[in-house]
Amino acid sequence: MATLCRPSIAVPENVLTNEETLELARTMHADHPQLRLALRLIENTGVMTRHLVQPIEETLKHPGFETRNKVYEAEAKRRVPPVVYGALDNAGVTVEDIDLIVYVSCTGFMMPSLTAWLINTLGFKPETRQLPIAQLGCAAGGAAINRAHDFCLAYPDSNVLIVACEFCSLCYQPTDLGVGNLLSNGLFGDAVAAAVVRGQGGTGMALERNASHLVPDTEDWISYAVRDTGFHFQLDKRVPTTMKMLAPALRTLATQHNWDVSGLDFHIVHAGGPRILDDLCYFLNVDPEMFRFSRATLTERGNIASCVVFDALDRLFEAGGVADGSKGLIAGFGPGITAEMALGRWVSESPTLGEETSERRSEQQAGVA
Repeated sequence: MATLCRPSIAVPENVLTNEETLELARTMHADHPQLRLALRLIENTGVMTRHLVQPIEETLKHPGFETRNKVYEAEAKRRVPPVVYGALDNAGVTVEDIDLIVYVSCTGFMMPSLTAWLINTLGFKPETRQLPIAQLGCAAGGAAINRAHDFCLAYPDSNVLIVACEFCSLCYQPTDLGVGNLLSNGLFGDAVAAAVVRGQGGTGMALERNASHLVPDTEDWISYAVRDTGFHFQLDKRVPTTMKMLAPALRTLATQHNWDVSGLDFHIVHAGGPRILDDLCYFLNVDPEMFRFSRATLTERGNIASCVVFDALDRLFEAGGVADGSKGLIAGFGPGITAEMALGRWVSESPTLGEETSERRSEQQAGVA
């Protein structure tokens, strides 16, 4: 049984508060004809703080797509390794135990993928398989879990490392003045996350079933326009209503597994905004308390794209987890409109892998210092 173990999360040191965001909007867009609407929308996100890879003064500049992408690559190489080591430790495995690395990110581009750099730099086996996922946006966290689950079903003794790296602030476009973009400027944050799916053993969510669902004819609701200045985020005003269309898919998945989605013991879902969580409560007949971890992520870190589900899951671990056998759901939502969903039960088991000495761990970490 493949088990999703405790994630490791890191956020950058530069903090931007909601009030600072509102003041920036008032100052920079004083003459915007829809400023009042934009301010109200930003206030209603529920986001109190966000973390940025660069100070806000640098974030607001646009030195060009090439320079920004170099920042993405440098910051990824600096910030990902400690998070990877944290995830390996949480799962009780080492780099030698990993058979596949799934890397998800929609905020920068590298080829070869960062997976190649990780294998060369952190000492993973040359035979380690690579699966970069770049175009599923916020749904990619759920997709990574599902593809790791599929791999472990095919190769039951394998272990998969998932890495999510999202620097949304590097997609800031100062010339995009639509209300949707002003809202996005007050919603998204930066983070790095990693987690291991173990084919055997481990503590966490034992994955039992996964599925994807695409809402027909909605591919232009969330999208990127790729221009000379980089990725321009495009958000349709209908996006907040998508849970009415996706909630039935969540219910159907549970029903196919002979579970009642309204009676699950825990829910870890992508918190793109407060409306998503509010609507899921309504359409799934779930108590708002069930989404407290996802809402805490949104409040304290903003929408951190594919990292959200891992941050929310880590908060569940931090709270002590749930009783063994508890039934739960993980779901990521993103462009398409796409839902990536997984069902599983909580299991507790002492790791049996990864019994390396602290000296060996220090040697590995020194290799990327």
